[in-house]
Amino acid sequence: MGASLPPKEANLFKLIVKSYETKQYKKGLKAADAILKKFPDHGETLSMKGLTLNCMDRKSEAYELVRQGLKNDLKSHVCWHVYGLLYRSDREYREAIKCYRNALRIDPDNIEILRDLSLLQAQMRDLTGFVETRQQLLTLKPNHRMNWIGFAVSHHLNTNPSKAIDILEAYEGTLEEDYPPENERCEHGEMLLYKVSLMEECGYIDRALEELNKKESKIVDKLAYKEQEVSLLVKLGHLEEGAKLYRALLSMNPDNYGYYEGLQKCAGLYRDSGEYSSDEIDQLSSLYKSLSEQYSWSSAVKRIPLDFLQGDKFREAADNYIRPLLTKGVPSLFSDLSPLYDHPGKADILQQLFLELEHSVRTTGGYPGRGEKEPPSTLMWILFLLAQHYDRRGQHDVALSKIDEAIEHTPTVIDLYSVKSRILKHVGDLAAAAALADEARCMDLADRYINSECVKRMLQADQVTLAEKTAVLFTKDGDQHNNLHDMQCMWYELASGESYFRQGDLGRALKKFLAVEKHYADITEDQFDFHSYCLRKMTLRAYVEMLKFQDRLHAHPYFHKAAAGAIRCYIRLFDSPPKSAAEEDDETSKLLPSQKKKLRQKQRKAEARAKKEAEVKNEDSTASGVSKSGKKNVKPVDPDPHGEKLVQVEDPLSEATKYLKLLQKNSPDSLETHLLAFEVNMRKRKILLAFQAVKQLLRLDAESPDTHRCLIKFFHGVSSMVSPVTDSEKLIWTVLEEERPTISQLHGKSLMEANDSFLEKHKDSLLHRAAAAEMLYVLEPNSKSRAIKIIEDSTNKLSQTNGALGAVMEWKLRDCIAVHKLLESVLVDHDVASRWKVHCAKYFPYSAYFEGSHSSASPSSAYNQIRKNPENGGMDHLAGGASVDFAAPNGKLESFKDLTISQ
Repeated sequence: MGASLPPKEANLFKLIVKSYETKQYKKGLKAADAILKKFPDHGETLSMKGLTLNCMDRKSEAYELVRQGLKNDLKSHVCWHVYGLLYRSDREYREAIKCYRNALRIDPDNIEILRDLSLLQAQMRDLTGFVETRQQLLTLKPNHRMNWIGFAVSHHLNTNPSKAIDILEAYEGTLEEDYPPENERCEHGEMLLYKVSLMEECGYIDRALEELNKKESKIVDKLAYKEQEVSLLVKLGHLEEGAKLYRALLSMNPDNYGYYEGLQKCAGLYRDSGEYSSDEIDQLSSLYKSLSEQYSWSSAVKRIPLDFLQGDKFREAADNYIRPLLTKGVPSLFSDLSPLYDHPGKADILQQLFLELEHSVRTTGGYPGRGEKEPPSTLMWILFLLAQHYDRRGQHDVALSKIDEAIEHTPTVIDLYSVKSRILKHVGDLAAAAALADEARCMDLADRYINSECVKRMLQADQVTLAEKTAVLFTKDGDQHNNLHDMQCMWYELASGESYFRQGDLGRALKKFLAVEKHYADITEDQFDFHSYCLRKMTLRAYVEMLKFQDRLHAHPYFHKAAAGAIRCYIRLFDSPPKSAAEEDDETSKLLPSQKKKLRQKQRKAEARAKKEAEVKNEDSTASGVSKSGKKNVKPVDPDPHGEKLVQVEDPLSEATKYLKLLQKNSPDSLETHLLAFEVNMRKRKILLAFQAVKQLLRLDAESPDTHRCLIKFFHGVSSMVSPVTDSEKLIWTVLEEERPTISQLHGKSLMEANDSFLEKHKDSLLHRAAAAEMLYVLEPNSKSRAIKIIEDSTNKLSQTNGALGAVMEWKLRDCIAVHKLLESVLVDHDVASRWKVHCAKYFPYSAYFEGSHSSASPSSAYNQIRKNPENGGMDHLAGGASVDFAAPNGKLESFKDLTISQ
């Protein structure tokens, strides 16, 4: 390194390297310039100067210098190594690996380059290469602990855990008897636990338990030791010893549900299905009774029996569990009980129990069977619980009456407004839900969660500007919108993107969805630093788990939503391409002079507003971008803040395909994945890929209305194509002809017969009838009136599953909205769509979409009467304006007590 230089310049070259490592870049740059004055073509110095400039954000100069240095000295491993580091800094890992390999051809035993190469191989999951590089590092430096551990981990990741065990045992053989010293006990203990977990993974259970017991004194993490021991004991069938150990663990943490589950397994009383015989229930009941006496303060020991108890025993246990929590006033009680609603019959029992408690507290002031009086707040918390209960069961009228009564009882409890907001969201009045959430926010301006919930409601109501202004109240000063992006606030970006998509602003929608996709790319990159850190700190079990998590990262629901949203945007862009400037000018020229004048005035106002907002943001960022030392922290400016360039993409479907492939790889069991695959591939005329999507849909849910749509659309589309001409087209045709008889829905039937059969099978379901009607119209456009009749003949039957207070209508608000959109946009009959809207408004009186009589969309509703009366503060910001006074008093709070229902 710098060997071809005279002694003085060689020392300066060492100074460059040292300055780079210590981040003293200006000093390193000065030394590099001193060398280059005398030796302007010295390749290694040019490369090191380029690397230093790269750290100073002068990338173009950096690449130019490094390439020039490499050109001047192609046989220097330093130049190749530096070139690799440059690519690595830009996340071009494959190119960086090529550079490292070229460097190793020149200097095969360079430990620095080998170590850097191994990190990139781990990042890129080149596991075979990772094993080879780690073996080479161990051969070169066998007295280094990290090389032994790295070699073992590489074999484990390369699906060879038994070899990893052998390497770790060989490493232990090199250690002294009294190892480890006091300052390395934690790291060594972690390595031993990792070795035991490898033995368990290989199925060497006896050997793992023996090793664990033998090394007990050297393992510092006693909790992990006990959890590993009990896992091995249960796998070996030593259930009595396992039960004792689980009881010991429960004495340490009696609220750990996993320990109770393990104890049940040891007693032979655990079922994955959650269904138990009466004898097993009795045994479980006695087990938890003894545990509750031992751990009387534990909530888990009282809550778990509610999952398996039935009938009167369940009622008694639920009563004993709920009463103290209502007295105490625990807002999360319903969330705790909500999984019980999936158990047959338990929701009815809970309803009877809640009503009995309500009646007793109202009439006597105390619980049934007790002489003690309850505090006044108990009734309010019972009403709060009942409101959520009826909301969950779909009885929204009753839910609203209960929550209104609770608010009237104690108007200062924030949770009441949050729950009423949630109920209004469920009944379809999103504007009123946002207003209630804003009331809750105003009651505690320092609560981030309530602020976030308010933002979410505003975005659901498509009040994006107002939501953004509310969200940034809890960000750092300065460029606040970018702070939300920097904080990887994905729920906000997804909700914002979905709102923009609903409003037809595809540029901003894409901007938000692709921002979420970038967060996942960043999370993938963030693992890089841990490849060396975890080996150094010996957190091996956590490291391997982290790598497994990273491998399934793109299966996360947030990524799925973002990718699906982006694909929908690209599909819409393909179906309705944005107009070019020339087309817009042509359209403008056709307008009347007065219309042109109005349009120009509107455009000037919009430009002025945008300019003013930009100036305000620049002032904020300038003011906050000044540090204590007086230096400005300049942030990069977004060249496309509104996503205008994103919608100008030449081939939207190829962009959609990028994200579709990720969904197909990581979410293959999602119906939405294959619905999107069908839509994209039909537009691309990729017939076999579209058919593959149809087959996947049939595999996942053959009775779904969406699956039926795709099936009929596909074969109808194929039948309307021209006869095959080329060999490939003929081959595709042959495949489809052979495959069609294997589909049971079409076997021996025409498409019309298959559609009629589907309708007959699902005649009581609104969505299935709508799908059948749509496909009838697709197959026979002349049968539009018959298709409409199929939808209009649908009946909203009563569902008798909701207990004592009557039945609930089967139709869901979301389904009725989907049918209305179908009538408007597909069947294109506005009269029928209007009739459907009026019809649904009777079933959904709170729905703003259907302009129900109690909704905020109805001029005569209580909500709008309040807006006209300004004495309680008004809610003008909901009318579409962007401004809002965040310091407004809570005067509006009283007004919402009038949002009651007529019984």
